[in-house]
Amino acid sequence: MGKSTFFSAATLKNVPIADYPFTTINPNLGMGYLRTKCVCKEMGVTDTPKNSVCNDGVRLIPVKLVDVAGLVAGAATGRGRGNQFLDELRQADALIHVVDSSGGTDEEGRKVEVGSNDPVEDVRMVENELDLWVLGIIGKDWEKSARLAEQTGSSIVAHLAQRLSGLGIDEEGIEGAILHLKLKPEKPTGWTEGDLMNLVKAFRETNKPSLIAANKSDLPGAKERIEALRGTGKTVVPCAAEAELLLRRASEHGLIRYTPGDSSFEVVKPDLTPQQMRALQLVKERILDTYGSTGVQQAIDQAYFGLLKAIVAYPVEDETRLADKNGNVLPDAHVMRGGSTALDLANRIHTELAKGFLYAVDARTGMRVSADYVLKNGDILKIVSGSRRG
Repeated sequence: MGKSTFFSAATLKNVPIADYPFTTINPNLGMGYLRTKCVCKEMGVTDTPKNSVCNDGVRLIPVKLVDVAGLVAGAATGRGRGNQFLDELRQADALIHVVDSSGGTDEEGRKVEVGSNDPVEDVRMVENELDLWVLGIIGKDWEKSARLAEQTGSSIVAHLAQRLSGLGIDEEGIEGAILHLKLKPEKPTGWTEGDLMNLVKAFRETNKPSLIAANKSDLPGAKERIEALRGTGKTVVPCAAEAELLLRRASEHGLIRYTPGDSSFEVVKPDLTPQQMRALQLVKERILDTYGSTGVQQAIDQAYFGLLKAIVAYPVEDETRLADKNGNVLPDAHVMRGGSTALDLANRIHTELAKGFLYAVDARTGMRVSADYVLKNGDILKIVSGSRRG
């Protein structure tokens, strides 16, 4: 499917890559980047970031990526060390399904004849295993718990929140799903197994949103299968992970000028071998000219900006110079979930800053904003607090 290649291309971390199942046994952790337009040009300043990179107005912000082994049918019951792999997804904010859009890899990661496998079924299988896994968590002693909740008048929502706390699913999210499905929270004994499965699906879609990275998009027949994947209703990003890895390595060695997510590259070393030039030309013709990018960076960006509705905020200590106390201009860029507030930003910087939060100052307008001010993408804020950082 190219999952480990995708991970290597996104992080430049060397991991085992091979054309056989379960190349990835233990999870690989790495740092990728979220690409966004920096505010430096708009504000007319020279950007000297600390926690990220600014390349001619393109801000690359580090984000954590985890490459887990591919799931197989029966993973929820432990097949293929499935429970361990599923458990590793607990802390994920969003999921990227890397599938072989050429149809040349089956659902268990084995090479098959190109075009003989349906990647749509691969996605359905993975989501079904995730749902069955969560169903197993809430289904344990469900009848007993439902009866007890009715007899004592206690909240089934609180019970579910306690069971699902490790997945980051809170009472508000559970109440929303129950309301959406028109279930009766006061009568959980009347919920059917189908109701519980629909509830689990709602949890997955809101708490672990996902998109599809349609890898090997340059191979024959891939375009037709990519259209079929779009029929699932999910965001689908055509990808060519091997091409991205080639471009990243070439850039790393000074052969080309390329920023992840670019639609083109520039050869800067004149004495490339014919083989190197041919490889770069193929990437240009088959991928960049066709899709506009290799898709790897776009998949990461879509996961944050599309699925999570993320925004990027820039905290500063001097709102007039847009700098920290050492004079670094726009030093940090923080990726925040959509709906985050000025107080959330203060807490991200330092818990003591949040404890003593007084107000924030919008560097663009000079206006004060309160703790519940909802952040917008590109906000530049000074946090004023009565507490000192430890």
